[in-house]
Amino acid sequence: MALSGSSPATDGWSSRTAFVLAAIGSAVGLGNLVRFPAEAGANGGGAFVLFYIFCVILIGLPVLLSETLIGRHGQSSAPESVRKVAEQSGASQKWEWVAGLGVLSGFLVLGFYGVIGGWVLDYIWLFMKDLLATGISGPAFQGVPVEEVEGFFPAMISNGPVTVICNTLFLLVTFAFVVRGVSGGIEKAAVWLMPSFFVLLVGITIFGAFRGAFSESVAYLFTFEPEKLTGPVMLAAVGQAFFSLSLGMAGMITYGAYVGRNVNLAGTSAIIGAADTSVALIAGVCIFPIVFAAGLAPNGGLGLMFQTLPHAFQEMPGGSLIGLAFFVMVGFAALTSSIALMEVPTAWLIDKFRLARPVAAVIVLLGGGVLGALSALSMGVLADFHPLGFIPMFEGLGVLDTLDTLTGKLLMPIGAILVAVFVGWVADRRLVDLENGLSGVLHLFFLFLVRFACPLALIAILLAGIFPDLLV
Repeated sequence: MALSGSSPATDGWSSRTAFVLAAIGSAVGLGNLVRFPAEAGANGGGAFVLFYIFCVILIGLPVLLSETLIGRHGQSSAPESVRKVAEQSGASQKWEWVAGLGVLSGFLVLGFYGVIGGWVLDYIWLFMKDLLATGISGPAFQGVPVEEVEGFFPAMISNGPVTVICNTLFLLVTFAFVVRGVSGGIEKAAVWLMPSFFVLLVGITIFGAFRGAFSESVAYLFTFEPEKLTGPVMLAAVGQAFFSLSLGMAGMITYGAYVGRNVNLAGTSAIIGAADTSVALIAGVCIFPIVFAAGLAPNGGLGLMFQTLPHAFQEMPGGSLIGLAFFVMVGFAALTSSIALMEVPTAWLIDKFRLARPVAAVIVLLGGGVLGALSALSMGVLADFHPLGFIPMFEGLGVLDTLDTLTGKLLMPIGAILVAVFVGWVADRRLVDLENGLSGVLHLFFLFLVRFACPLALIAILLAGIFPDLLV
């Protein structure tokens, strides 16, 4: 469905549901499935969860709505949409660099996100082989020592050829959807993969409730311990709310450009935020019963996914099947996020240089592939290569960790701050009123948040990333 006045970058979502599913797919990723549950359990349980939800509503949703309204009004790539809004507001067209920063962030994130997606592909293959060998009812990796199971991950990431090949395969799958356009590719991925993701998530959660340590997991996640809600923990909750919604990477501006005028952006933003938060909460109830039933510690980060959980699946009947289902589920979440990351620079190339979509997508694929290869090798042969090591905050970091730190601690927060300032203080008030779908007190509250609360909270995230010692 082509939108009236759309640029060559756009062809539009076929329905409101398609947009919501695609936006949820963009937001839901590895952070929801691993980082949030571990953060919640270790930092006050229910108190952290309540404060996180508070941050999603007061910080995340206003920025999310700001990004989508810019895109819907501009109906172009992210920088062009910002330029149009600035021009119609009588402001400098240089504001387009706000979204340009987001495009750069999205591309750089793609450069290492595909590597992690490749790791997931490797584990899908690993569990698939094990399932064929042990059968549906058997535990995973029968007869394999625990140390060897937990050693699968360090052995894999240090194997350069394997990680580069897996990264390339993951990016090629992402490319296959992006090259087909919005309604022909990206939308189809969202409409099929996100419902499948939710089915697997709920199915594994139900399995864990009956076969795992369910009550222990609920207590770990939701016991209200306000004394643990310190300043650093609250700031961590703000950061989790911000990063969980994939803000600051121009993704929601780009996806917003494909939305029809009949869609209420405030309502859809609320649905996206609620779905993203629900996934984070359910993920904890999905993962920790399996972990606790095996008598293992609830470690956070990638170690939980790639080392602790495979060991836990080794201790349970049907572990091969559940392990395979789990990593397929994670693969779906990683893929829908990766599609959004690739679409952002692809749409910009189409708009900026009037390229055909296949040409633009191939350029992004090749660039992401090069960055991905360097990131993949940074765990092995390039472990001693520190590209920005002369800067204190990047000292000792390889390519993958450098890209992660550069985008997560600098570019994304700066981009989101500027988006909030742009919508709150620069964009024409009538234009914002027209697009945001709010009225009355809610509209005034949105303006207050986007003008004051959001920039201040995001500045705190930025400073915490640059000066972590301030929180000690």
